[in-house]
Amino acid sequence: MGSTFVMQIAAADRAAAISASEAAVQAIEAADLLLSTWREDSRLAVLNTAAVGESLRLDPELCRVLSEIESLATATGRAFEPVIGALEDAWDLRGDGQIPTAAELLHARRITGAGGIEFSLANCAARRLDPAAWVESGGFGKGYALRAARDSLRAHGVHSARLNFGGQVVTLGEASESAAWRVPVANPLRRGDPAFTLWLRDASASTSSQSERFVRAAGQRLGHILDPRTGTPIPNWGSVTVVDADPVRADVLSTALLVLGPRAALSWAADHPETGVLVIQVLDSTLDARANAGLDPYLVPPSSTSSN
Repeated sequence: MGSTFVMQIAAADRAAAISASEAAVQAIEAADLLLSTWREDSRLAVLNTAAVGESLRLDPELCRVLSEIESLATATGRAFEPVIGALEDAWDLRGDGQIPTAAELLHARRITGAGGIEFSLANCAARRLDPAAWVESGGFGKGYALRAARDSLRAHGVHSARLNFGGQVVTLGEASESAAWRVPVANPLRRGDPAFTLWLRDASASTSSQSERFVRAAGQRLGHILDPRTGTPIPNWGSVTVVDADPVRADVLSTALLVLGPRAALSWAADHPETGVLVIQVLDSTLDARANAGLDPYLVPPSSTSSN
């Protein structure tokens, strides 16, 4: 999926750890074969390259995942949109970057979402409506792969693990050296410096920002996250970290809330205390960090927990 996967696990012995880790890697490989847009033989690639107008029967697991993502996209007011590939191409975000013409941007916007691919997910069917329309899994593929790897480790009897896929982390159980896994949240101004530390048990943390991946075109710095409602890259205003028991939900929501902007993100977070949300806004080279009540359990270090 164009990213890096790192795994730490604790098991009964070395043989058990090796066996479990190999199974987790196989789960990641299966997720890659299902959802990657960086290879031509994935199940998603079959959809993304289907003939225009052809009614395509979807792979059952792909259908299930797309149904889940569609529900999340609807819940975020389409601030998250999986059928956004045409917009990525218009801005050449996988290349050197470019500024699209008004006509190019208008066309890409028209075929983003339902205008580009018609889904009948109840029947596991889809139909591409334009040759430039395709599903981008970058906003949910890592979360899906992490969930599959975590579930594989559980099935192999692993009770302590920390998995990192391109910056998104999922933890299983507790760390061997402390009561929770320590997960730093990067400073949007200095990616190498942590702005906060989270302490996770059986949870996933996903951080989205415009400061890590970008291209340049016409003297402008273009972040890789687009607003599907306007078709343009969102401003580099800071970052959003979402902590949730479900890695897919954390992956999607961190992107969606970044697109919504700091005020709307905090409003959403206040209405959803079941999910931890940290919003870091850059104001005049300083950080304004705000979190909802759902993040409180993850901000307490192990020593504070054990002393209560």
